[in-house]
Amino acid sequence: MFITFEGGDGAGKSTAVQSVATALASNGIRAIVTRQPGDGPLGPSIRQLLLHREMPALSELFLFLADRNQHVERIVRPALERGDVVLCDRYGDSTVAYQGYARGLDVALLKELNGLATGGLCPDLTLLLDLRPEVGLGRLESKDRLDKEALDFHRRIREGFLALAAEDPGRWRVIDASRPASEVSAECVEAVMSRIECR
Repeated sequence: MFITFEGGDGAGKSTAVQSVATALASNGIRAIVTRQPGDGPLGPSIRQLLLHREMPALSELFLFLADRNQHVERIVRPALERGDVVLCDRYGDSTVAYQGYARGLDVALLKELNGLATGGLCPDLTLLLDLRPEVGLGRLESKDRLDKEALDFHRRIREGFLALAAEDPGRWRVIDASRPASEVSAECVEAVMSRIECR
């Protein structure tokens, strides 16, 4: 099963991912934790470029897609073929929200390019940790290039995620991330375990 975690910066995705991984392990379920961008042979180098170097919107897009392609081919697909659960912090929906809704690139085209980069691999479940960007950004101890974008940019990201969730409610679960981390993590664990039990 392929499970992705989406949301704005500071929403608590990393904490939720680790909580779900711990819960799965305690139930004897093998899972790997990964993130985009940043994992795999090319990931660390691409992540450094994306988070710390200024670049045009299309350059940013193509770097994200390059990272996603090698990530799927080298990490996600092999894990799924072994029968592992894959927990991924960000995936293709982030590109649609950030580069599409926030940067203004064509959303339909971005969905096509994501499909090309991933070979059509779609998550079984996506957890959207939804939080007002004013709150999320205030939680950050340090900020990268994308975090430092204007508040309107982050508001458009949130709108994009909510629009994507509304388009495909069977795949998405929207979780109120304004609550304490323990409550958010508990809901994430419940959502994942109930989906696994249904398979």
